[in-house]
Amino acid sequence: MLRIDPKEVKTAQLHSYLLGAVAPRPIAFASTIDKDGNPNLAPFSFFNVFSANPPIAIFSPARSGRTGETKHTYNNIKEVPEVVINMVNYDMVQQMSLASTEYPKGVNEFVKAGFTPIASEFVKPFRVKESPAQLECKVKQVIELGTNGGAGNLIICEVVLMHISEQVLDANQQIDPNKIDLVARLGANWYSRTNGDALFEVAKPIQNIGIGVDMIPEFIKNSAVLTGNNLGQLGNVECMPDESAVRAYKNSGAINEVFELYGNDKVKLEHQLHHIAKGLLENNKVEEAWKALLAYHH
Repeated sequence: MLRIDPKEVKTAQLHSYLLGAVAPRPIAFASTIDKDGNPNLAPFSFFNVFSANPPIAIFSPARSGRTGETKHTYNNIKEVPEVVINMVNYDMVQQMSLASTEYPKGVNEFVKAGFTPIASEFVKPFRVKESPAQLECKVKQVIELGTNGGAGNLIICEVVLMHISEQVLDANQQIDPNKIDLVARLGANWYSRTNGDALFEVAKPIQNIGIGVDMIPEFIKNSAVLTGNNLGQLGNVECMPDESAVRAYKNSGAINEVFELYGNDKVKLEHQLHHIAKGLLENNKVEEAWKALLAYHH
């Protein structure tokens, strides 16, 4: 593996590796205002939420890697400790990118990027009307991580009010990931889009106590077909199907053809059953996959 010692590479090179490795990252499209009332709008991908009670978000407008100067966002927050974090979806990503231009202080990025400013309720900075979700925040603390170029400045914010477009909600008034269509940052010029085939579900272990990969029989665990992800799915069940359930599945006709074709060749039979199970797992049919795998020995 490539070995990177942060002390032995230039900051710009390390920055590139970090952004490529720690990705995708959500984008905080931060709206701030200075003491004279001049608005500023800039995106930052060193960002996430870290608490729900109290609701805390943190983002970091790092110092310029070239000049070491602080960002206008950081300077504004030191003057007026409030910010609106606007989430970025695919419909506004190009305008958001334009707003990241290092315009001189006093230039209004709302105007430059063609966004619509709307008044917030609890804080002074404007919200971005085009954003599907907006977080009005009070800044609780600023932690300066250094004075050299590339050093971060952690802006720790408490969310005091959220605004969510009804157009991105499902029937249960929850955010639909396909409707909100968020984008995230990777390295260099790359972004990712949380929509369509990019979305997939993974059952949370917190919903049950999985048996674990260590409890999977060796002939399954050592499969040449199943992947680590597949084994993780199998290990997330609370219990394996019992013998009667496996026999019933085997006799149901679902895998009769496989036994008829390969019943006399145990190696090929096992291989085909593992391929069937893999297909079932890719369609989240975990219990049926277990039955197909265990049918080999029943």
